[in-house]
Amino acid sequence: MFGGKMNHAIALKYPSQFIGRSTFNHRIKNCSMKPNSIAFASVKPLSVLLQTNESENPPDNSASSSSGLANCMKNSSLLGQVNTVGIIGGVSATSTLTFAGKLLELSSTEGEENLPFIICSDPVLRKQLSSCGTRNACLDLEVTPVLQNLRSKVTFLEQSGARCIVMPCDVSRIWHCEISEGCSVPFLHMGDCVVTELRDANLKPIEAGSNVRIGVLATDAPSTARYYQEKLQNEGFEVVLPDKRAVEHTIVPAIEALTRKDIEGARNLLRVALQVLLVRGVNVVILASDDLRYLLPPDDPLLKKCIDPLDALARSTIKWAQSTRQSQRNI
Repeated sequence: MFGGKMNHAIALKYPSQFIGRSTFNHRIKNCSMKPNSIAFASVKPLSVLLQTNESENPPDNSASSSSGLANCMKNSSLLGQVNTVGIIGGVSATSTLTFAGKLLELSSTEGEENLPFIICSDPVLRKQLSSCGTRNACLDLEVTPVLQNLRSKVTFLEQSGARCIVMPCDVSRIWHCEISEGCSVPFLHMGDCVVTELRDANLKPIEAGSNVRIGVLATDAPSTARYYQEKLQNEGFEVVLPDKRAVEHTIVPAIEALTRKDIEGARNLLRVALQVLLVRGVNVVILASDDLRYLLPPDDPLLKKCIDPLDALARSTIKWAQSTRQSQRNI
């Protein structure tokens, strides 16, 4: 999944975190892991992976390493660079790693080759998010376990030295406002990044005198639709969603096909759903769902009409890193 060579890697016991620094180009092409590309620890229950440059001394791989990491957490941050990015994993671990790949690939082409990063990927959180995908599923957001878990991830990333936090997950985005409140560092919102890019793209309406139409495809349609409708309409766009008939005959069967591992069937149903929106005059379609995002092959022409929110978030993160480093140089 990641291309390149890891210089030094050591596993340390610590709950639900992956910590690294990019010193090489990464590229995620599919869900399989290339041999010798990256090492994941098998420490139970969870683990930390520290990645360093060859010029740095590798940590001591001993029983005392865990206590050393704990002391480090208490006294100072793990990564002290001004452009350190903290990533909170969501429902899909694959999506989280895909985002990291996008981020690091962009960083290598935009002059941010040494972009440090910290990834929190917690199986418990993934399970909580999977069973609590909408606000209605959680009657009391202030005490719900998923919200407490997300807040704990923010705290960990802040204490670890993250200077910016991102959350590449369509489900956890629902609670962005609650968990970003009081955060001491910038906390980029994936949906806001999409809206900003659409606003800055100077799209032209298909029909003269009409608003630009933006389609939204999501498996959590009500929550996602409300967010994008409000944000995009404020920017002068019109949001177009699949009607009830289209959802029942394309989106729902596509998810059912995925459950049966019928990838080709799900892919064809997604193509139909996209064509229906395009026939209704949309300029571009936001694929706001991990389930739908990677169904089409990279060379499918329909993807030219789609926006991947993870791409928008990665580009915004790189812009933040560049701006931060430039501000540091000017001090």
